[in-house]
Amino acid sequence: MAILGVAIYLIISQHNEMNDFKTQIAIEEERRALEAEYANLAFEYDQFEGSKMYINNDTLIKQLENEKLKVQRLLEELRTTKASNAQRINELKKELSTLRSVMKGYLIQIDSLNSLNQKLEKENKIVNTKYQEAAKTASLLQKDKEELTHQVTLASKLDAVAISVKTLNKREKETSKIDRIENIQINFLIAKNITAKPGERYIYIRIVKPDNDVLVKNMDNVFSYEDSEINYSMRKLIAYDSEETAVDMYWKVEEFLTPGTYKVEIFADGDLIGKKSFSLTK
Repeated sequence: MAILGVAIYLIISQHNEMNDFKTQIAIEEERRALEAEYANLAFEYDQFEGSKMYINNDTLIKQLENEKLKVQRLLEELRTTKASNAQRINELKKELSTLRSVMKGYLIQIDSLNSLNQKLEKENKIVNTKYQEAAKTASLLQKDKEELTHQVTLASKLDAVAISVKTLNKREKETSKIDRIENIQINFLIAKNITAKPGERYIYIRIVKPDNDVLVKNMDNVFSYEDSEINYSMRKLIAYDSEETAVDMYWKVEEFLTPGTYKVEIFADGDLIGKKSFSLTK
């Protein structure tokens, strides 16, 4: 009778041990599955690392980093939790559900931010396009203005026409003999120009010798031309009323002249408005 009791006890003990063993295996399998889900969640958080520049929200980025650290910490805890600790494994399983809900909320926020960024990028592209178009239009208008200004400047420029150069002897007769020349007479017309500003202005004349030196009475006689100060032979103040104006100027020859071709250059308002050549012989 005692033997039978012992046998029954052993059978029950083995049965309980078998049940405990099966329970431990089931818990271990659940722990491993749970570990895999935690690892997968940690991997999903890792994917946000490359997207930080697109999220462009410091607060959200900080929250994501904190949740990532929390998942990694719980993953490490799960890996070291024994199957016999069924209560903690169950707690970690419930925690995983909460973490997934948090992850879902972050995904919604990121998606919303991405949509907003795309909208802003589209709007920014439209603004940039309009700005470029406006800048291009402004540039074209500026060019048109500059061209118009240039045309007006050219149109308002005085023009010396019908230029006549005579070399005269002491009896006021024309001569080309150098040793007989007493005066150089220069006559011309300032053409009519209704776009030119009326008023007084100086007319400058340069008489350039064959060696390119300028006939001058005083080396201090200079005027501005193309950002330089250059000598003039003579000048005359005239009153111009936008109508054709006759100008007569005389150069008293007091210097040695050489044979060759001479040039007469006429200037007004900083512009070369006319020129004429003449030749002298021995």
